Amino acid sequence: MSTNVEQREFQAEARQLLDLMIHSIYSNKDTFLRELVSNASDALDKLRLESFHDKDLQVDTSDLHIDLEVDTDKRTLTVRDNGIGMSRDEVIDLIGTLAKSGTGELRRKLKEAKDAAASEELIGQFGIGFYSAFMVADNVTLVTRRAGEDTGTRWESGGESTYTIATVEDVPQGTAVTLHLKPEDADDHLFDYTSPAKLREIVKKYSDFIAWPIRMEIERTKTAPAEDGGEPIVETVVETETLNSGKALWARSRDEVSDDEYKEFYRHVAHAWDDPLEIIPMKAEGTFEYQALLFIPSQAPFDLFQREHRSGVQLYVKRVFIMDDCEELMPEYLRFVKGVVDAQDLSLNVSREILQQDRQIRAIRRRLTKKVLSTIKDLLAGDRDRYRTFWAEFGRVVKEGLISDTDNRETLLALSSFDSTESTESQTTLAEYVERMKVGQEDIFYLTGESRQQLENSPHMEAFRAKGIEVLLLTDPVDEVWASSVPEFDGKPLRSIAKGEVDLDSEDEKKAAEADREEKEKDFADLLGWLKGALDEHIKEVRLSSRLTTSPACIVGDTFSMSPALERMYRASGQALPPMKRILELNPGHPLVTGLRTAHAQRSDDPTLAETAELLYGTAVLAEGGELDDPARFARLLADKLARSL
Repeated sequence: MSTNVEQREFQAEARQLLDLMIHSIYSNKDTFLRELVSNASDALDKLRLESFHDKDLQVDTSDLHIDLEVDTDKRTLTVRDNGIGMSRDEVIDLIGTLAKSGTGELRRKLKEAKDAAASEELIGQFGIGFYSAFMVADNVTLVTRRAGEDTGTRWESGGESTYTIATVEDVPQGTAVTLHLKPEDADDHLFDYTSPAKLREIVKKYSDFIAWPIRMEIERTKTAPAEDGGEPIVETVVETETLNSGKALWARSRDEVSDDEYKEFYRHVAHAWDDPLEIIPMKAEGTFEYQALLFIPSQAPFDLFQREHRSGVQLYVKRVFIMDDCEELMPEYLRFVKGVVDAQDLSLNVSREILQQDRQIRAIRRRLTKKVLSTIKDLLAGDRDRYRTFWAEFGRVVKEGLISDTDNRETLLALSSFDSTESTESQTTLAEYVERMKVGQEDIFYLTGESRQQLENSPHMEAFRAKGIEVLLLTDPVDEVWASSVPEFDGKPLRSIAKGEVDLDSEDEKKAAEADREEKEKDFADLLGWLKGALDEHIKEVRLSSRLTTSPACIVGDTFSMSPALERMYRASGQALPPMKRILELNPGHPLVTGLRTAHAQRSDDPTLAETAELLYGTAVLAEGGELDDPARFARLLADKLARSL
């Protein structure tokens, strides 16, 4: 009996996705069964876990399994489990809408997907494998009852704009998904999903490692001789066949597992559709015994930098699933790593709070972290193309470890790559930078900013470009933070070219320039003092520059001061900071600076000179990609100055 029946509309994103499914643009329809079996396996894991934590939950966990049920006459296939099940609200949230993907991001991805391969990736990236059922079905019915609840929920849709949802009685615990298979596939043996042989083939290929038994009733014909010597007796019997081996891949040696099996297991634990970039099996014996099977993906998930991103690997204890996304086993900056850790000595009732304090878990985490980092380092040394793929997808995340993981900082520095003035085609490691350093160069120079173009055009680059000295160009937001907290690499100090004074001259050049510098400082002393007073609200000092060759002025910080971008980041996060004043450096050879010096000497009381000083400061701020305190005033002063020059 059904009650509380509603008809609802799919989200716009869901309708677009369903349209892709219905028109069968995917290259391999068989994978729908992998997705449904994977969902069923997760439901069984969650039920057993909940039964550990909630002793009052009245559930039978003695025979958890997945059933495949075929009705040849009706051409239906049902995937049934006796797992945790779903409430009505959960069905609406998880099935009726694309709760995980949100709004515009999936829409944008769908529009950008030009072919089947690109579109297929969306299923895994957005966690919406259930919708793959519409690749082979023109109608899907889901009936479910959550463990501990009395009533169930029925969800049904033909994959168009709407679905129906109703409350139903007398529903067994768990979830059953029934697919009404498309009639056009009926005569094609490649897509006959009512065929036991076909289903057996798919399960063996994609889901053999699933820990729970995947069962199917098979009709078999048995022949027995007649007792009286007459015609043999032929009878049809129904037998229950288990289709998967259920062997844990992480417990088998690398030689016993094929690459295809590893790939399918990765897709199962990561809920992904791409192939893993690296497979990392581990086994530790001794004080702490555990087995692990980790994967580095080849593609970053769409939500890698979102707060709700699920990170961590799955935790098992003696082959018993304990929790998904165990953050305590992997540092935050390696949150893209997926896989399984099977510990031998933990309690089955372990909680996240206990894990945070557990000495064994901390030891396992250290070892897993070092193994993953050494694998990345091996990629860098042995397969540069695959390393570049990895760094393009996950480099921004890995660099977070330069801030948070001081124990592994040297390793992280060694395996990181950065843009550089040396090449526009490829990035460089710090070791490669050090090999190219000029004779007598002691520092590794870098500049932070929002884009490569902005940094290459920065006034701070002028002296370095003139001297042919390489500069690292750091454009990721995380670079602003780690670069100021990492003192050196391989004994070479890391130094921002936007801070402190720059002295790139050789000893001979210094001697020749010393007398000239002293003379210029005398000539410009009055101008420097006047500018300091005129711009006192904005700057702490005015001095002549040795880093400028073509620009009239630039803004620099003290050697250990905070960069403007980092200051903005802290303020945006709500941290109160005192006003930060920086230094204005002037190019004594630029016509604007020499002209301003002459004008000040001749008519120091001219009010337009103060406006020129303000414009000079503003252009220096803009040239480094900074933000003006009052852009409207700057624009007005500039317009007035231009008008007077005509």
